[in-house]
Amino acid sequence: MAERVSFFDAIEANKRNSLILVASMFLLFMAAVWALSYAFDLGVCGPTMGFFALLLYAVIVYYQGDSIILMMSGAKEAKREEYPFLYNVVEGLALASQIPMPKLYVIDDQSPNAFATGRDPKHASVAVTKGLLGMMKREELEGVVAHEISHIGNYDIRFAMLAVVFVGAIALMGEFAWRMLFYGGSGRRDRSGGGGPLMLIAIFFVILAPVFAQVVRFALSRQREYLADANAARLTRYPEGLASALEKIGKANIPTAAANDTTASLYFSNPLPQKIGFLGSTHPAIDDRVKRLRSM
Repeated sequence: MAERVSFFDAIEANKRNSLILVASMFLLFMAAVWALSYAFDLGVCGPTMGFFALLLYAVIVYYQGDSIILMMSGAKEAKREEYPFLYNVVEGLALASQIPMPKLYVIDDQSPNAFATGRDPKHASVAVTKGLLGMMKREELEGVVAHEISHIGNYDIRFAMLAVVFVGAIALMGEFAWRMLFYGGSGRRDRSGGGGPLMLIAIFFVILAPVFAQVVRFALSRQREYLADANAARLTRYPEGLASALEKIGKANIPTAAANDTTASLYFSNPLPQKIGFLGSTHPAIDDRVKRLRSM
């Protein structure tokens, strides 16, 4: 029999793990900035330009990221008269969580899935697919919605935005390094007549940094899913509803056509086929999530 753990122990453990992962991504970004500046002899211009570019990108993502994500996903605003059952479920859970009622959207997709987005509980949205609404019983839908409400209440949506900022910035640096290496010379090597092993390490680090950043981002996503599962179980006081919903989604195994590599980590369950195993997965395995829920 699986060892039973408390809701609060699970939540606190995952919060600690998530903070460690965010700190790792920040350190990776700073290391990539230094490596790029050293490899191409950019001096103080490199870190300065990198800082302001990151700042501008962060502001855009912070204030407009949710609108961009909803548009990319083909989400349409849900009207109360058309989806009264959905409004009833979300309103009850938002009230229980003591957060404002989020805006509701529906995605015309037969895959059972959902996601939350926004920058804070006052500026949040929940989107569900038609497949989810058609497949789930009330207690199962409540479990899924409670999971997404938990993402909002725990500020996971802000964590997700930060992950997008760091991964995007590091990817841009990697692209810049490739272009400089093949089209613009190799900076310090050209000036010093060789540059030495440290310069080569710096170049390869910048080029590989986007891969490392994606791995950290996926790990961050998995930790936030565990946390939202635990918090949803606490909110509904019925872990079996969420566990049953996960089992149905796993058995259906329908890819979410509205999702892409950028938005995949936001969804309730992995919307894309697994390609590169656990380290590249945006979500924990469904069986593992069900096992944890049933141990609570």
